[in-house]
This record gives sequence, C-alpha cells and structure tokens, in this order.
Amino acid sequence: MPRLTEEASILTTTTFRSLGILSETAEALEAVGIINPFPIQEMTLPVALAGNDIIGQAKTGTGKTLGFGLPLLERVTVAADVEAGRAKAEDLPDGPQALIVVPTRELCQQVTNDLLTAGKVRNVRVLAIYGGRAYEPQVEALKKGVDIVVGTPGRLLDLAGQRKLNLKSVRALVLDEADEMLDLGFLPDVERIMAMLPPKRQTMLFSATMPGAVINLARRYMSQPTHIRATSPDDEGATVANITQHIFRAHSMDKPELVSRILQADGRGLAMIFCRTKRTAADIADQLAQRGFASGAVHGDLGQGAREQALRAFRNGKVDVLVCTDVAARGIDVDGVTHVINYQSPEDEKTYLHRVGRTGRAGRTGIAITLVDWDDIPRWKLINKALDLPFDEPEETYSTSAHLYELLNIPAGTKGILPRADRTRAGLGAETVEDLGETGGRGKGGGRKPVVAAAATVTEERPPRTRTPRQRTRTRSGEAVPGETAVAETAAAETAVAVDAAVTEAVAPAGTEGETKAAPRRRRRTRTAAPAAEGAQVAVAEAAPAEAPAAEGDEAKPARRRRRTRPAKAEPADG
Repeated sequence: MPRLTEEASILTTTTFRSLGILSETAEALEAVGIINPFPIQEMTLPVALAGNDIIGQAKTGTGKTLGFGLPLLERVTVAADVEAGRAKAEDLPDGPQALIVVPTRELCQQVTNDLLTAGKVRNVRVLAIYGGRAYEPQVEALKKGVDIVVGTPGRLLDLAGQRKLNLKSVRALVLDEADEMLDLGFLPDVERIMAMLPPKRQTMLFSATMPGAVINLARRYMSQPTHIRATSPDDEGATVANITQHIFRAHSMDKPELVSRILQADGRGLAMIFCRTKRTAADIADQLAQRGFASGAVHGDLGQGAREQALRAFRNGKVDVLVCTDVAARGIDVDGVTHVINYQSPEDEKTYLHRVGRTGRAGRTGIAITLVDWDDIPRWKLINKALDLPFDEPEETYSTSAHLYELLNIPAGTKGILPRADRTRAGLGAETVEDLGETGGRGKGGGRKPVVAAAATVTEERPPRTRTPRQRTRTRSGEAVPGETAVAETAAAETAVAVDAAVTEAVAPAGTEGETKAAPRRRRRTRTAAPAAEGAQVAVAEAAPAEAPAAEGDEAKPARRRRRTRPAKAEPADG
C-alpha cells in the first residue's frame, strides 16, 4: 500500500481555505479559531477529497477527528448545496450519506460535536447513536433525515437490524480508534456493519496505533489504501514532546493524600485522574469531594445520564477534577486540562499513551503523573521499555516528600484538604442530570427509575386473635409430666379470658356509664376435648382465679392431646 510520511512542525503556515475545502466549512472553523491544519489534517485532506481509501496514523491529540471529519463534510450533499447551485434537488439521498463507527459513547459525543461545529454554516445534520439512551428520539431523528451518523457498533447493529437505520446510501465509512475496537472485541460487529454497506464506497481508518488485526481488517475491506503517518522532527518518542511526565513509586494508603496535594499545585487547571477499576474511581471521587475538591466521576457503573452530567460539568468548569476509568481515555478533548494523573499503573503502553494524551493537546503543554504501586513495578517496567521512556526505576515518593513539592510546584505547607477560600467551583450538583430515558445501566443514576406508589398510606387494622394458642406439654418417655396438663389448661383459660375481654372492648358501643353490652359468643377451635372446653367457659363466666387448683376428687381426665414425642428410652425395672 502507498505510504506517506511527513515530518513537520505542529502547526503549518497552510490554511484550511488553501486546501480546497468549501468556504462555508472554512468560515465555520474560523468562527471557533481554527485556521491552520495539523500535519495529519494537511496530509489527509487532498487524498481523501480525491476519493481514495486512507489509513491515518498519528499520535493522540494531533487532530485526527478533523482529519477524517472535513473530507466527510465535503462529500455529503445537503440542502445548502442545492441553494448554492452545487447540486440538484434529486441528488439528495433519503438515508445517511456517511457513517463513522467509534468504540465508546464519550468519543461518539466528541466526534459529533466537532462535526456539528464544522458543518454549522451548511447546516449539516449529524446524529449520534449510542447505547444508554432511549431508542425513540434516535429513531425520530432518523425519520426526519440525517446526513452523517456517528455511532457505537452495538446500537448501530440494533437499529439496522430493526430496519430503522438505512445504510444503502452511505458513500463513505470511517473507523475511528480501530485499535480500541479491537481491544473491546468490536471487530466482528464492525465487519457485520461493513457487510450492510454498499460495496462501492470510500473507507478511512484512523488510529494512534496499528495492531496486526487492524491491518488485516484494512486489507480485507479497503481498496488500495494510502497509509498516512504524521510525525514531527522534535517529537521522536511515542508521546508528544510538550507533555512533562513524572513517574513516582507511591504507597496505596498514601495516594489520596498525595493526589490531594498535587491538585493544589500552582497553575493547575482542569485535571483528570485515571483509575484501573470502577470501584476505585467512585471511591476516589467521593474522597476528593470530602476534601473540598469539585470532583465528578465517569465509569461504567454509572448510567449514561450521570456520565454525561459529569462531562458537561467538567467542560463547563463547574467541576475541575474528573475521576474516570479508561472509558474516558479516548476522544475526550477539553480545553484547559493541565494535569493527568494515573492513580494506578495502566495495563499496557497503549492505555498509557491515550491517558496522558488527554493533556498537551493541540500544541499546548501538560503534565502527566503516574503513581506506581510496589506490586505494579514489573508492569511499569514493561510499559517503560515498550515506550522507551527513561523511568525504569520510579523514585519512592510520599505526600511529604520534598522532591514532590519541588517538581510539581506545590506551595510549601500544603495539606490534603482544600482550604475553604479556594473552593470556588459550583460542583457536580450545579449541573442537572438530563433525562435520557435510559435503557439500562447499573449503580447510581443508571437504568429506569422504579415507579413510586402514591404518598397516601392505608393502614389496615388487624382483627383480634380468636384462636387459642397451641400449648406445648413437656413429656417424658412419651407420657405427660405430672402437673403439666393442669398448667396447660390454666394457660388456655387465661388466654380465653383475655381474648373475650378484647372482643368485648372492641365491639361495645360508646354509651352511658354503666351500660355494657355482652359480646356475642365466638366459636373457636380448640385442641382440647369437650370437658376441657366446658371448664374454660365456666372459668370465663364466673371469672374464677386463673391459678385456682383443681378440685380434689375430680375424676375428669383431660382429653388426650396430640403431642410430638421422642422415642422412649428403656428404663430399669423396679426392684
């Protein structure tokens, strides 16, 4: 495949207008201060506008989004082109004309926003399709008509399978961050999507790294692609040169205190803290909030509404510390991110590159700090060797280490709690949670909310108990213990007296003093025979003392009671 490589400065003297893009697109870019292209953009535009397939490779933060976004905007035909005389009304297709497949929801939003900005003057309709949101608004937008669709593989396949998304008019396909889709296992879904597209189309693949599986995908589905790789002469390493990197060996129990002091460094703007697990991200965000920092969290256990709330608050400046997992390591482009902190060592060198690439973007400077546990030293050595970094032996560092204050420009005497005078951010609570009609999600803010019953609570009155409780009789060798039967009968009588008194008190109407109304006789089931029941009724009528002893010479035997017995033990015969 043809290969183009350019070594140029970060910003060139070339302008987007000189590259031949439409004047409306150049006007939209100039309105937000984008005039000169980056190397990957300058090299990609002429080749892409000619309709050739492209494999674009450049370091993260060097403008790959506009590198493929501008050619797509130029290729689609919209109503503004008909008005300007560049196209005819019958040239407007019914379905989307371009498709961009991305691995994560956050990257989907980022790409959509960039394309909406660049296509604002021509009114190019761009729709983001991803999971975690309700289907209905996305389906309605597709019915109204869109020009470019940006989506994640799962939701794209879902809507295409339901025939809600028509892919027959797609002229150009872009696979963004293809290596990440490989790592997440999305390549089979991507191949299914590509099989639904017209065979005659333009395909562009962009990524920071190019594993073998991605290259094989390009060979199967691309026609004579041009491999474009943009580098700069002063940036020989894997990361951009304007990122200052610090690697510290830190103890896990001291990390919250250490991070709290780093966040109070002079000149610190927005900061992103990356954690390896969702639980760690949620815990660190809570600890920083307790220490006075305006922090938010983005991880997989949050619902989409909560994730977007945190990102909006971060972009709007209401939150200046974003604690996240690797779902935010791709595509997050926020102005003013000065510090990136790896709370735990990344899994591999690609993850490290994308994490630290959230700062130092578009020619700006940034600081990347990695805290390596003692157990993670072997993993870090592999990353260090793969990226050819000079940090093979991280320096042992604690929250009170003098070199920490010196290297990161932390004021002397800084403690782990943000002073009240510095707590000027509005916080996460100032950003409302958008109701997305979420279809799933776990944890706080995820999933559909349960339907709450009416506030009025009806309290039902339980009717009085009329059944005589079962009396247990102690037995010995299958025979009742002497005296236990009388005690059981006495207890039954006491219970009957209490029940009848409760019933009488419940049904007696309020009237003059001294008037009493006899309670109707209630039939109750008893476990005793008729003689015992009659004895109980006599005791109730005459209000005899409950503990009255049995009359002497009373030959009436209590009815035989069914009782649970244990097998009798053999006893020695009397001598």
